[in-house]
Amino acid sequence: MIQNTLERGIRAARVGLLVNAVLAVVKVLSGIIGHSYALIADGIESTTDVFSSAIVWSGLAVAGRSPDEDFPFGYGKAEPLTAAVVSVMMLGAAIGIAVQAGREILVPHHLPAPFTLAVLAGVVVLKEMLFRRVDAVGEDVGSLAVRADARHHRSDAITSAAAFVGISVALIGGRGWEPADDYAALVSSLVIAISGVRLLRPAIGDLLDRAPDSDMRREVIAAVERLEGVRATEKLRIRRVGLGYFADLHVQADPHVSLYDAHVLSGHAKHAILTQVPSVIDVTIHMEPFESR
Repeated sequence: MIQNTLERGIRAARVGLLVNAVLAVVKVLSGIIGHSYALIADGIESTTDVFSSAIVWSGLAVAGRSPDEDFPFGYGKAEPLTAAVVSVMMLGAAIGIAVQAGREILVPHHLPAPFTLAVLAGVVVLKEMLFRRVDAVGEDVGSLAVRADARHHRSDAITSAAAFVGISVALIGGRGWEPADDYAALVSSLVIAISGVRLLRPAIGDLLDRAPDSDMRREVIAAVERLEGVRATEKLRIRRVGLGYFADLHVQADPHVSLYDAHVLSGHAKHAILTQVPSVIDVTIHMEPFESR
């Protein structure tokens, strides 16, 4: 199951990489020919999208590797690490675009060409469609990296929309309104930065083994405490590893049961969790004697 979800995420990253590569070339060339820095900035953002999709692709491929002697817990951390790298790339792109846009505001230049509006309109529609497709895959497979890639597509659509507005204002206003295009690039940089921060926070959380929501904890405890012979549970710890979760749980049973019976009960507890909470991919059960308090 995990392998299938990884393959879906990789396919989504491949599609995004191809689309972004084409759009980056189209937008940069259109921006240069059409005298629009907002469009050039948008093309630069699409270039970072190309690299981010490639990173997501590579990260998911690494995350899908089986555990080995060197990495007994597997390579799942590559998934949130990939999301963090993509987020940092977005922040870097935002800073670069903002600095250059500020310079362009101070330098007189030509009005943007009207044809750049048609280019941007097509980009907005295409990138929004791509965002919806990739985000749905990321939501379905539970991948932060894929969702980070999707958010990159959404930020690209927003920056293109901002560029469309800026160029429209410049063309309608005429001479003296040329900087409207550059102010649109500044707005774009802010949108990209906000998206980058929003994506970076959950990625860091997963890298630091942040606990999942309380609903999953309740599901794990309920799956075990329904078993005959289980007297209590405690010290549940769950951490995300790639597209799944590892759980660690102390289970208390009658102190007079044999070691063999306690071992069998721990096996039942593990099976119950893995079957009733599919997002959990591995469980460690610690058996303890029940002590009434």
